[in-house]
Amino acid sequence: MSVTRRYREAWEEFWSEASAEPGAVFWDAEPVLTVGPHLALFEPYLADPALPLVDLGCGNGTQTRYLADRFPHVLGVDLSAAALDHARRADPAGQAAYRQLDAAAKEETQALHAELGDTNVYLRGVLHQCEPDDRQSLADGIATLVGERGRACLVELSGAAKPVLAGLAGGPDGPPPKLAPVFRHGIAPAEVSDEAVPEYLRSAGLTVLASGRLPLTTTEYRPDGTRIELPSTWLVAGRTA
Repeated sequence: MSVTRRYREAWEEFWSEASAEPGAVFWDAEPVLTVGPHLALFEPYLADPALPLVDLGCGNGTQTRYLADRFPHVLGVDLSAAALDHARRADPAGQAAYRQLDAAAKEETQALHAELGDTNVYLRGVLHQCEPDDRQSLADGIATLVGERGRACLVELSGAAKPVLAGLAGGPDGPPPKLAPVFRHGIAPAEVSDEAVPEYLRSAGLTVLASGRLPLTTTEYRPDGTRIELPSTWLVAGRTA
């Protein structure tokens, strides 16, 4: 099963229009505020940190480059060719490798696993905006990439983020400038429940090893100058003996 044409085109259009300026994308905050805190939570659960690390849904590669400074082999994958164009242009030294991947397509994740072997997978904010029929296929793809020895490290908006986003979108001036393109392209954030995420992973054959809550920092600010943060849940999953 592959993602729908509508979903693929929504992301292609979003990234085709996105600015290459740092911080221009709503969720693309500085790595020290995003993937940095996530790694502090995830690293104790990595059975083998030397495995290739796949940044799934890497977008423009901001977080991928940070990961490439800390792991020996990092691959950023994304559904959108336009996103990967951003990532490659921002990484002229080739700190990481980048590749187009539909992680909901079984044959694509199987082929990547055959090439790389077991991997550790990092994904931030991917399941929560997927179309409902794609979510289990995506979780199955993650399990394929993880294999027997890898770990999946996920950060997803929690259910509590939905009213926050609705409040931002419904303000008198409409959504903040960096959030507006998300809605304009038909991307629906915070659409998966907190209870559903671990269930998708379990159905894919993975065991949730740890979980918790941590605010997800964005690049957008409120009128009072405070940074917008969204409630999120983090999980580490893998196969157990």
